[in-house]
Amino acid sequence: QVQLVESGGGLVQAGSSLRLSCAASGRTFSRYAMGWFRQAPGKEREFVASISMSSSATPYADSVKGRFTVSRDNAKNTVYLQMNSLKPEDTAVYYCAATPGYSGPYYQPSSYDYWGQGTQVTVSS
Repeated sequence: QVQLVESGGGLVQAGSSLRLSCAASGRTFSRYAMGWFRQAPGKEREFVASISMSSSATPYADSVKGRFTVSRDNAKNTVYLQMNSLKPEDTAVYYCAATPGYSGPYYQPSSYDYWGQGTQVTVSS
């Protein structure tokens, strides 16, 4: 089992940058694929980005491609989401998720086994 704790959210102006972190417990972090999702009020949780165990695969949602970068440091048991050129429509609670093996498509929340508590990102216009 793995426990996930996100940090780094906040209130920023449009065009700014933020870096989210997700710290994982346990000694087998490198054996988990990781994902970032977000959920805005009244909307379903949506895929943002994911990263494979070896960082060889990093797919992104079209809405964030070119602006967000996902990375991981297996030595620090941490996955990051660098968010640049933030827009008001990026406002949401951001969650990280982990799975030892996808039970479905990487972009579906149901494919992940463990979730953090979320961190709020608010982008003002």
